[in-house]
Amino acid sequence: MAEITLNPTQLTELLKAAIGETQLKELLKAAILELLQEQKEEFSEVLTEALEDIWMKNAIQEGENTEIVSREQIFQILKRQP
Repeated sequence: MAEITLNPTQLTELLKAAIGETQLKELLKAAILELLQEQKEEFSEVLTEALEDIWMKNAIQEGENTEIVSREQIFQILKRQP
């Protein structure tokens, strides 16, 4: 028997035609919720890493758009913090 390969769009369209768009959405929601409930820790780690990457990217971009200061200036500011 020949193997059939479908890309995600083709698979989605095939499933919509077979069971209907509303039922497909409900099945996908249920599957995602089940996955999140069963894999809470792993999902939390992935989400945390993704957020850290976004925050780091934003910090780097912000740093590129600010005035350059010396190391001494930074340590002086840090010493003033309680």
